[in-house]
Amino acid sequence: LEARGIPAGQDRLTSEVEGGIDKEDGVLVIRTVHVRYHLRMEAGKEERARRAHEIHHPYCPVYRTLVGCVEFSTELEIEIVS
Repeated sequence: LEARGIPAGQDRLTSEVEGGIDKEDGVLVIRTVHVRYHLRMEAGKEERARRAHEIHHPYCPVYRTLVGCVEFSTELEIEIVS
């Protein structure tokens, strides 16, 4: 986001994460992770923000570590502020 001129600091970008857990041989195993991003931003750069969201996975350390073991999904909610 910052590389696209969209500030992400100071509580502008927050997230909520949900995990889907199964039990395998008596052990809890994380099967799915869903991340809901909340972005507070000024109007005019929404398409840039959506594009950054679409391509961010390969640059995320958690995703890169767990891809293939856990199913990931994300969504982006944009709130326009002045």
